[in-house]
Amino acid sequence: MSQFAINLLFVGGSFLLYIGIAIWAKAGSTKDFYVAGGGVHPVTNGMAIGADWMSAASFISMAGLIAAGGYANSTFLMGWTGGYVLLAMLLAPYLRKFGKFTVPEFIGDRFYSKQARLVAVLCLIVASVTYVIGQMAGAGVAFSRFLEVESTTGLMIAAVVVFIYAVLGGMKGITYTQVAQYCVLIVAYTIPAVFISLQLTGNPIPPLGLFSTHIESGVPLLERLDQVITELGFRDYTADVDNKLNMVLFTLSLMIGTAGLPHVIIRFFTVPKVTDARWSAGWALVFIALLYLTAPAVASMARLNLMTTIYPEGPAAEPIEYDNRPEWIATWEQTGLITYEDKNNDGRIQLYNDSEAFAPEAESRGWAGNELVVNNDILVLANPEIANLPGWVIGLIAAGGLAAALSTAAGLLLAISSAVSHDLIKGSINPKISEKGELKAARISMAVAIVVATYLGANPPGFAAQVVALAFGIAAASLFPALMMGIFSKRVNNKGAVAGMLAGLSATLVYIFIYLGWFFIPETNNLANTPDNWLLGISPLSFGAVGAMINFAVAFAVSYATEEPPVEIQELVESVRYPRGAGSAQDH
Repeated sequence: MSQFAINLLFVGGSFLLYIGIAIWAKAGSTKDFYVAGGGVHPVTNGMAIGADWMSAASFISMAGLIAAGGYANSTFLMGWTGGYVLLAMLLAPYLRKFGKFTVPEFIGDRFYSKQARLVAVLCLIVASVTYVIGQMAGAGVAFSRFLEVESTTGLMIAAVVVFIYAVLGGMKGITYTQVAQYCVLIVAYTIPAVFISLQLTGNPIPPLGLFSTHIESGVPLLERLDQVITELGFRDYTADVDNKLNMVLFTLSLMIGTAGLPHVIIRFFTVPKVTDARWSAGWALVFIALLYLTAPAVASMARLNLMTTIYPEGPAAEPIEYDNRPEWIATWEQTGLITYEDKNNDGRIQLYNDSEAFAPEAESRGWAGNELVVNNDILVLANPEIANLPGWVIGLIAAGGLAAALSTAAGLLLAISSAVSHDLIKGSINPKISEKGELKAARISMAVAIVVATYLGANPPGFAAQVVALAFGIAAASLFPALMMGIFSKRVNNKGAVAGMLAGLSATLVYIFIYLGWFFIPETNNLANTPDNWLLGISPLSFGAVGAMINFAVAFAVSYATEEPPVEIQELVESVRYPRGAGSAQDH
């Protein structure tokens, strides 16, 4: 049986399962569509949050970024996991107590203002669309390799599949589909990791294997990896970070961005009671930790395997000949995600850090530049092939990568469609719309969002995980401060909230666009995205934390300069803060 047939079997089988579940759990009412009827068990919800959360960025891209940057990129792990603790402690139970369907609805009611609700809709759509671009790009990468098609064709297939089950099932279909997707993606991520950890260190538990002895060389695995890559001009894998301010701000931006992400917050409205909201967050952390503890091991082992594939006798010896390259390199070359250029015409593959510091060494070895470019996003997907694992493991990884991308895309599209149909159309344009009409509007807006995300996914402004980091920055600067002040401050009024959200969002977007191109259109940036050009050394990916500070400062300044909120709103804030007893998620 060919590898292509095995991939089709695994991917096709998992898709049939998802679409079958969506049909079984088809939404019959707006309550089903938005909050799955409000009766989801905390463990089920925790698993669905896990799948919703572990996107293409977590599954496909994060390990690739850690493999490329080493310790410096572990900020992704710390920020994303820390954000869940914030969400469980500071937001989830209170929002559940308030009992609304959507984030803009909470902001509109708490700040007694239609403008606040509309600004929240704008923030939500900007953050979610940016995030969905990353998912679609990740799904395109996975489809292009495993169905052996162009990445644009892969993207179209991904769009069609998401459209079928997200538009049909709404939150009810998505919840149960995500439970299935979590099971697929966690098995797909851990099984290859166990095999590879056994191969390299003899330890079947990948997080422990990371700190075990490398069988072949007899030295600790990380020490061996440092030796190999430093001899080829790369910086130490375990080296500390020079720019501490940027590292702290980036971690903070990911943390508060996580806590402000609408597609995750919606999940807490699907459980029956307030305590269930806390338990859901706890279970979600357990399910997420299974993947996040494995990721650093997968990253390190993939990097070492890649280097030893190119330099089988060590970095001081000759690299392999291009004609004798492994089959997996040839296969990935067809997708354009690995490129080779023989710069010194010796027929061998030179893979090293093409830097000024390493230039004399490269010259003495007759090298004329780095010849192999490997896209970070492929490392997890190519890992089983690099380690020569059996065909069914490769098929499993294919199904897992797609499950990760599609589960998050569906959650985001639901957040976008509920913002448009529930908050924009029902909340502002046509309050008398029937339930049937609202459901139709939700499905149409979801379809439009898929088209936009697919177009942008074909021309994304970075790797999947980096595009996602931008979405977190936007959520951190706009929605998180409004939610925090809405729950914990009785003094912040409607004018302060609107001014704060607009200030945080616009400051962050302008800073991002200056370096990454206006509206992410290539070659429209004003400054090159390099550390020398950054303001105080703060990268565009880290600016969300600064945007959040601007939001808090402006909101408090404007609120204290204007009148206090009405007494009933202050009493409402008081009642939400003591999370005892909550009705079902309401639609007022």
